[in-house]
Order: sequence, then C-alpha cells, then structure tokens
Amino acid sequence: MTSTHVEPAGTAVSLAGVGQRFGAVTALHDVTLDIARGEMFGLIGHNGAGKSTLFKLMLGLITPSSGTLHVLGQPTGAPAFRQARRRIGYLPENFVTYDNLSGREVLHLFADLKRVARAACPALLEQVGLSGAADRPVHGYSKGMRQRLGLAQALLGEPDLIFLDEPTNGLDPQGIADFYAILRAVRARGATIVITSHILAEIQDRVDRLVIMHGGRIAAQGTLAQLRSGMALRLGVVATVAEADQTAAVAALAALPGDASGAPTLEREGTRFDVRCAAADKLAVLAALLPHASDIALHEPTLEQVFLGYGGAYASSH
Repeated sequence: MTSTHVEPAGTAVSLAGVGQRFGAVTALHDVTLDIARGEMFGLIGHNGAGKSTLFKLMLGLITPSSGTLHVLGQPTGAPAFRQARRRIGYLPENFVTYDNLSGREVLHLFADLKRVARAACPALLEQVGLSGAADRPVHGYSKGMRQRLGLAQALLGEPDLIFLDEPTNGLDPQGIADFYAILRAVRARGATIVITSHILAEIQDRVDRLVIMHGGRIAAQGTLAQLRSGMALRLGVVATVAEADQTAAVAALAALPGDASGAPTLEREGTRFDVRCAAADKLAVLAALLPHASDIALHEPTLEQVFLGYGGAYASSH
C-alpha cells in the first residue's frame, strides 16, 4: 500500500479515512484515529460495532479497503511492516494453545516464534503469577490461568505496542487488579496499550482516552471527561441532611438558576438528598448543600452511561 501519509510525532497508530469491506458488507466506514505512543487507549462498542475488524487491521492481518493505516511508523501493507510487527504484542479474546504442553513449553514456543531468548520466560511466568504452575500441562489450567499465560506471551520481547482483546475474561477481582498492575509497569517503560473490554466499569478509570464504535463508525472519542461533557449527562450529588436542616437546604437548592438543560432536581427519602445537575452546576450545588449536610458524595456519570448515551445519539442521527 503506497501513501504520502505523514505520521504525527509521537504516534503509535494512525488511521486516516479507513474503510473495510467484506464483499457487500461494509464493516468500517471512514475511521480516522491517532493513538499516541505511551498511551493506554480504550476501544469499546457493541458486538458487531467493528472493534475486531479494527484490531485485525492494526495487527496487519487484513489490509484496508480504503484510507491509510500506519502502525509504529509503517504502512501495514508495506514490506517494512514485517519488522515492525516484531515490536507488537497481542492477546486475543480466547487464547488457544496446545493443551498437552506445559505453561513453560507454551511460552518457549512463542519465544521461538518471536525470536526472543527463552531466558526471558521465567521472569514473565513469575510476573503473571504462574511460576508455581509453569510445568503443569495447560489442559489443567483454569480460564484465568490461560489468560495470564496469554498475557505472558503478549509481553514477550518487551513490545512497544500491545493489543489486548477482552483480556480479563476469567480473572477474579484479585487477578484483574494484578493484571492492571502489570500493565502499569509495562506502560511505565513507554509501551502503548490498546485494550477492548465489555466490562466498562473496569476500564473507565484506567484508560487515557477511548473510542466508542457504533455501526462500523466512530461515534465519539476523547477522554472520559470529554465524552461526559459531550453528552451533557447530569451527575449526582448525594447528601445526608438532618430533618431540622432540610427546609434551609431545599431553599438553597431552589435558588440555583441551573443551565440550559434546566435547574438541579431533587429527590428526597428520609435524610437522603439526591440532587441531579449539570456538570457546570456541581460547585454551586455543593456550596448550597455544605452548610446543611453531614455527608456528601459526588457521582459522575459512569462510562456505561456515557456509552449508552452515545449509542442512542448515534442511532438517532444515522
């Protein structure tokens, strides 16, 4: 694939007007996206939104039908990309390997394929918590253990760019915490990580930026704060207000003007005040409640709410 594309400085992945067709079916439409080096980047969307196709394109497994795609500075269709691919790690959603081999043997196999010294394997097995099971056959591994082995193979050779597709499938809460601790260490050395997950609460505070895919197009992209702002979703301020202070608290809230989306709304149940307001009004709501409340908690819209909001907005506009 020839191109006059100029890669932005510090960019690990760059797509410009990328489309992908499979016969009569168009899986991706005009996708333009830059992923910065050293970034933890999230990719979310419903099943069939185009995430898997985008992963295959960025891995160089398929060539775009239209547009340009550069990964680690190379067009994925160019001969030079074969060398760049050695700097890429990948964990598929379902990591499948030879069950009759031990975990250590599996990692040795992938090390040989990647032309990485086998001497790197013991430290990786230790890092993912499989040292004690390294010489057991993989057919005896749990789903979580297989995922950790898959992560170890993805980290072979200290890749500069790592793609992780639903990587925490089968992991328990401690396993998920350990997994992200490993990713933080990997990122600290400068690696770029692209992750897709259906567990939105899990990634919302861990990615720098994210893309929401819908119908093969980018419905929205940015930081979580930017996506929240773009949807103008109301946040919650939940306060505990003693009965004697409630009249004053209600009056203070009623005096707030609100923004174009309307004044803050209040629901009361006993001493619980649940106020919904625009992000621009949150400081005013907090100031109104603080003199009267014994406890206050702020609840920002979750990534799941943002995702559902953009999905609905996208569907209504196409």
